[in-house]
Amino acid sequence: MGKGGNLGEGAAEREATMPTFSWEEIQKHNLRTDKWLVIDRKVYNITEWSHRHPGGQRVIGHYAGEDATDVFHAFHPDLNFVRKFLKPLLIGELAPEEPSQDRGKNSQITEDFRVLRKTAKDMNLFKANHMFFLLNLAHIIALESIAWFTIFYFGNGWIPTLITAFVLATSQAQAGWLQHDYGHLSVYGKSTWNHIVHKFVIGHLKGASANWWNHRHFQHHAKPNIFQKDPDVNMLHVFVLGEWQPIEYGKKKLKYLPYNHQHEYFFLIGPPLLIPMYFQYQIIMTMILRKDWVDLAWAISYYTRFFFTYIPFYGILGTLLFLTFVRFLESHWFVWVTQMNHIVMEIDQEPYRDWFSSQLLATCNVEQSLFNDWFSGHLNFQIEHHLFPTMPRHNLHKVAPLVKSLCAKHGIEYQEKPLLRALLDIIRSLKKSGELWLDAYLHK
Repeated sequence: MGKGGNLGEGAAEREATMPTFSWEEIQKHNLRTDKWLVIDRKVYNITEWSHRHPGGQRVIGHYAGEDATDVFHAFHPDLNFVRKFLKPLLIGELAPEEPSQDRGKNSQITEDFRVLRKTAKDMNLFKANHMFFLLNLAHIIALESIAWFTIFYFGNGWIPTLITAFVLATSQAQAGWLQHDYGHLSVYGKSTWNHIVHKFVIGHLKGASANWWNHRHFQHHAKPNIFQKDPDVNMLHVFVLGEWQPIEYGKKKLKYLPYNHQHEYFFLIGPPLLIPMYFQYQIIMTMILRKDWVDLAWAISYYTRFFFTYIPFYGILGTLLFLTFVRFLESHWFVWVTQMNHIVMEIDQEPYRDWFSSQLLATCNVEQSLFNDWFSGHLNFQIEHHLFPTMPRHNLHKVAPLVKSLCAKHGIEYQEKPLLRALLDIIRSLKKSGELWLDAYLHK
């Protein structure tokens, strides 16, 4: 008993001598070669470890010099497991007089959101219905089977080929939403099982890379619609987005393309080319350059299966053209669904907001219906998905009323719109940004 008491006193003494830091000091450590962050008032030096971060070094680096408590809880369903990696990185804690939130972030919103998150956990909204995801996988496999049977039974004429292409594009889009679930660790309680099935779905069913998706998509979730941090708004000078970027491009007389017509050439560049051209090239090159042989093997298994299935009907070149056409169709589906929730919202430089506010200002919802849920893979509940990325998608509608209530309490706009209006808003947003660019280009 006495020995245990001595150990307790020693632990307390060590706790008392732990270094303390001010926010001013912590915010200095936000460089690529010097990164600190704060979780639950504990200060961690992640400079060296960030290279081994499973989600990629960029996503964790985006919170260097900041409080990362809410994003840490949002991304990691198994906190006890993750904290084992944090322990060696601990270097101190916030000074007692320092607020828990940096840069004047709204502490009341943060506190209320954490209460909301606990309520959602108490309601078991983070527990998945495994039958839902099994049926989802089954309907994807059924679509693949129907596609093959159509060609096998009716031959490779134009009409059967077009029908098969649309069926395969549907299965690819639905597989895209399903891999998204496993990538966010929202199906199984153990991360390992989510990772294994994720590689199967995105690799064998889609021919893509799980690691490429993780490193890209998690950055988007961590800092949505923030230039230099969200890769989804890095348009490589093809488009100008939001209000800040077009005005800056205009002031600097940058004209890589006629941006005042971007709402028109969007139809020629965006939906048709993103997956069959840009993503396809980026995925393959990423796997090779990073020597990600496991993901490459899964992707090869997809292409082997696809060509083995359709070469007897179209030959090698015909099958390659057929696959490209399927990707072309899928790309339209993917672009319209993913952009209707984000491109129409605020897109700017880093504003340093609390987690709740930052997600609400960067996302909007589309009205619920059986078709909208299926068509978008429940990404019509983009607000709730961004607030709770590990929540199974079939539960997002259950937490939505709680989110709406919190928005009303703090005067934050909760945007929800019909599907057609959401799709048209993409064009309206691009047109508005293009006009801002032209005005700044001509007059400033």
